[in-house]
Amino acid sequence: MQISVVIPAKNEAAAIGQTVERVLAVLPEAELVVVNDGSTDDTAQVARQAGATVIDHPYSKGNGAAIKTGARAATGEVIVFLDGDGQHAPEDISRLLSKLEQGYDMVVGARQAGSQASVGRGLANTLYNKLASYMVGHKVEDLTSGFRAARAEKFREFLYLLPNGFSYPTTCTMAFFRAGYSVAYEPIDASKRIGKSHIRLLRDGARFLLIIFKIGTLFSPLKLFTPIAAAFLGTGLLYYAYTWFEYDRFTNMSALLFTTSVIVFLIGLVSEQITQLVYLKAGK
Repeated sequence: MQISVVIPAKNEAAAIGQTVERVLAVLPEAELVVVNDGSTDDTAQVARQAGATVIDHPYSKGNGAAIKTGARAATGEVIVFLDGDGQHAPEDISRLLSKLEQGYDMVVGARQAGSQASVGRGLANTLYNKLASYMVGHKVEDLTSGFRAARAEKFREFLYLLPNGFSYPTTCTMAFFRAGYSVAYEPIDASKRIGKSHIRLLRDGARFLLIIFKIGTLFSPLKLFTPIAAAFLGTGLLYYAYTWFEYDRFTNMSALLFTTSVIVFLIGLVSEQITQLVYLKAGK
């Protein structure tokens, strides 16, 4: 397979050089593209000196935007994505590619216990994984990992869906599952990043959670709307039973809860039809 390696980087001058060198040591024949996302340090110069092809953004557009730029520029049949901050070991790329050769469309490096930057981030990722697993109906082992290998043609199908921020892994993982593509996970140990993280737990954590719901409603809306509708229906039935036995009457509140339940379910049903249109567009 012809391999392209895409590394998004913003102000990673301290780590990008050795990351590029390690990738080229493992895959000397690979195309290596570093997308410099408006860095204000020497990231671009260091990456070029290390042997990478560098694409410069005139200003910072976001991690996801850098990924899209790199994916469009890559010429390989398979694209490997990894961070430029030293967290991911390029030596693990061969394991991802080996699994990809078994027939999978995307292989994600799943960070193991102890690889999370903090306890809070580890707990947050566990919540995201469980919620995403429910939404897509498959076990999601690491929803937010930026270390992955994917078949280029299939990955580009979802470029229009990917956000420009840090939540691109969330979107593409759920999109691959919903499209019926095969996704595998390969256990990896992530190192402590070199330099300062650009992610803020509270700010970006809320964004990740919102992205999961947005993609969930885009690809599996009934899985989100049906429990909500059922909650309104159950509450309405309980309140109706209470007012009937206590006051021998049916109240407006019960009617409102029943009506809300029906409306929410119908919204989910309509959203499910819209989902099919999105799926058809992605499959073109």
